[in-house]
Amino acid sequence: MSKMHWNIWSWSLAFVSAAVLAQPSNFPPNEWWQPGADKEFPAFYTAVNAQGIVATRLDGGAQSVKDHPFFKPLGRNGRACVTCHQPADGMSLSVKTIQARWEATQGKDPLFAGIDGSNCPSLDQSKKESHSLLLEKGLIRIARPWPPQDFNGKKVKPEFSIEVVRDPAGCNLDKSHGLKSPAPYVSVYRRPRAATNTRYLTAIGFDFEPKTGLPVLVDAVSGKPTSGNLLSDSRALTLDAQARDAMRWHLEAFGTPDGKWLDGILSFEQKLTTAQVYSHRGGDLTSDGGRGGIELLRQAIAGELQSTARKQIWSEEFLNWKSNEAAPEDEKKFRESVRRGVDVFSKKTFLITDSGGLNNIPLGNPLRDGCAICHNMQRSGMDVAPGQIDLGTTNLPYADPAPHLPLFKLTCQPTAKPHPYLGKVIYTHDPGFALTTGQCRDIGKITMQNMRGLASRAPYFSNGSAANLRAIVEFYNRRYRIGYTEQEMQDLTNLLSVL
Repeated sequence: MSKMHWNIWSWSLAFVSAAVLAQPSNFPPNEWWQPGADKEFPAFYTAVNAQGIVATRLDGGAQSVKDHPFFKPLGRNGRACVTCHQPADGMSLSVKTIQARWEATQGKDPLFAGIDGSNCPSLDQSKKESHSLLLEKGLIRIARPWPPQDFNGKKVKPEFSIEVVRDPAGCNLDKSHGLKSPAPYVSVYRRPRAATNTRYLTAIGFDFEPKTGLPVLVDAVSGKPTSGNLLSDSRALTLDAQARDAMRWHLEAFGTPDGKWLDGILSFEQKLTTAQVYSHRGGDLTSDGGRGGIELLRQAIAGELQSTARKQIWSEEFLNWKSNEAAPEDEKKFRESVRRGVDVFSKKTFLITDSGGLNNIPLGNPLRDGCAICHNMQRSGMDVAPGQIDLGTTNLPYADPAPHLPLFKLTCQPTAKPHPYLGKVIYTHDPGFALTTGQCRDIGKITMQNMRGLASRAPYFSNGSAANLRAIVEFYNRRYRIGYTEQEMQDLTNLLSVL
């Protein structure tokens, strides 16, 4: 960042921080980036959220977004990529922003397009309840073809049958869009993933997939190995394939996507770095020994992926973050809490059980380890090892009650190997990776999320089942019977709030 840009950023941060600290509970509504707007994306974009300030840096300096393919409506529904990847929400989309957009437009914004911004395209789109999953949980409808198709669009013979047990949204039993329609689809509902920090999304830490022992999946177009860290069900292996998928389904783009459009979208995404840079309770995340924010994220450091310091995953950023003597006591206590949270995240162990993609590889069931066994990639909290894991967020009996979501009964064929922990008959809200592979062992497996900028994009998990940061910690505490103390849960929550 140039000295001029840094001075502007410092002045802006001080101004916004003073206003926010005066009334921290009344932070302003998020700015909405309208597709097709004639404006500029700054070199350093900041937005206020409930925990502090999130920032996104655009390498190369400020850029006009007029006619830029990431910001330009490219299909018939008036959406652009930015519609579901708002800068103020850490390049994702928060429920707070979604609800504000409904009120501002009376539900007429392209965000609420029937194709996936409603519970089902067949519903009356003028009714608010037709968009309840998006408005209340931040969920976009993802329509997966049945029988499944892999990441190359090739049909897969599934190892399991699928039956709709519960369909509150009405789309899986719909005559035009459901499983028994002329073109059968399985409708699942997922959160938009953050379109930023792509250096980590595409990083490859292994030559093979440790979760299966098989070679890493190779992109058919480039012939290169892939990271396995993109979409929740890995239906797209590269940023290019993901952009094509989004343009076809979510933007309803006309015909074959233009190569220049795709290049522009990918170039923009690859220049973005996003993280929380300021905490209402802890202050500047880059001062007093702290190295939070985005600058460390941008640095390419040898061996940064498979580091021997895996057990100290957030130590570079926050272990040395201490207040000066003149700081308020509340600030000192918060920073101490975050530092304890780093140790709890990195060092506290517990018994990890019945997690497909983890316990069924040669590590054992149960396996004694901690959060960093999965969230191990330096400075991003993603997984260095490619592949998906079933942590229980979608499969019963571990998933939290979700009466608003569909419930499917999946029955593995007699000749198929059963799910390693759930057997031949599985109840799930989202089959996950199995909708790409058709394999029983993959039911409920979901790709790991990038953990930076979390405070800007509630709710959490792929199905929005964790309403806030505390709920993430509480889920894992229940799921694995960890036995966190109240102090440990608060320390972990505080850590998540500054990432």
